[in-house]
Amino acid sequence: MNSIRKVNNADQDSYTNYNNYYGNYASTNYYNYDTTYYQYPYNTQTMQYPQDQYPYYYYYEDKALTGINYLDNYILGGGFKRGEVYLIAGEAGTGKTIFSLTFLRTGVDLGEVGMYVTVDEPSEDVKRGVRDALGWDLDAYEKGGKLIMADFRTYFRIYARDEKITLDPRDLAKMIIEQVKKYDVKRLVIDPIAPLIIMSHQDVIWIREYLRELVFQLKRLKDVTTIMTSEIPTGEENKLSRFGVEEYLASGVIMLSLREIAMANSDFGCLARVMFIRKMRWMPIRPIKLIYEIGPSGIYIIGPLNDENTLNYYRNYYCGQQYGQGYYYYPQYYPQQYYTSQYYETQQYPQ
Repeated sequence: MNSIRKVNNADQDSYTNYNNYYGNYASTNYYNYDTTYYQYPYNTQTMQYPQDQYPYYYYYEDKALTGINYLDNYILGGGFKRGEVYLIAGEAGTGKTIFSLTFLRTGVDLGEVGMYVTVDEPSEDVKRGVRDALGWDLDAYEKGGKLIMADFRTYFRIYARDEKITLDPRDLAKMIIEQVKKYDVKRLVIDPIAPLIIMSHQDVIWIREYLRELVFQLKRLKDVTTIMTSEIPTGEENKLSRFGVEEYLASGVIMLSLREIAMANSDFGCLARVMFIRKMRWMPIRPIKLIYEIGPSGIYIIGPLNDENTLNYYRNYYCGQQYGQGYYYYPQYYPQQYYTSQYYETQQYPQ
């Protein structure tokens, strides 16, 4: 049993009710959960989703919480293993950056310094994007010394100008390690990993060896948990990474993708975000696909893709349930009276 930081004792009845609600999905066969909890600072007045209604996490000292409740409590048994390197891969727009920043924000809430390494996008753009979309104030974390936004764009631009110059992965790792030690970083994100490769090099073997050495150097940071993101080109959903080697080097692989969900009595489907827990080294986890969404708190899990209750819930509340002659009613946006026949007859549509 992993060591537990005892902060607060949750009410056992509340835990039992919550566990019964997710009884089919709880990993009780894999982890013997104790009744001692770490109280995570959720705002109980603004909870929106079922999985956020339970304001406690199990906290293990050798695990790094991802901040995604369902993953931490029922899949990963407390989060990522500390000191390991994890790969978050997927097409554009699937939430790789939000996943990574959720991981860093959770660490900040737990008193752990995080560092976000960006190579191809200005850090100011990242901060402005999540502030406008989700209301997250990363500037406040920076000013408090809990989040380091490391912008390596200028450094790599110099190397990219000259094909004869190659940045040794050990030098790159040294740059990162210096920052990690300087600020006592416990959580590291490289988003994405591909621009760290000088793209004038097209030799696949060279690229793979470069990444192998880089990941090896990062794993030497025993107390630092690292997330690398990798963008997979659209239409190549069968690939696990861009260069075909990252998934072998990482201790865990999580795939983010889009999948069409069939709708009853309709020729049209509904696109859902799907998270595929592909690999978790040294953890008793079988591969599983989960439907997820993105909200003000970041990424949240709705449930397993192969569960009919999850699919029906998603169809009703995210795709719109069928109402009348092939129309779909979206209860979270419009009251039901907007969808009566008189509105269609008079062409007074909600939009």
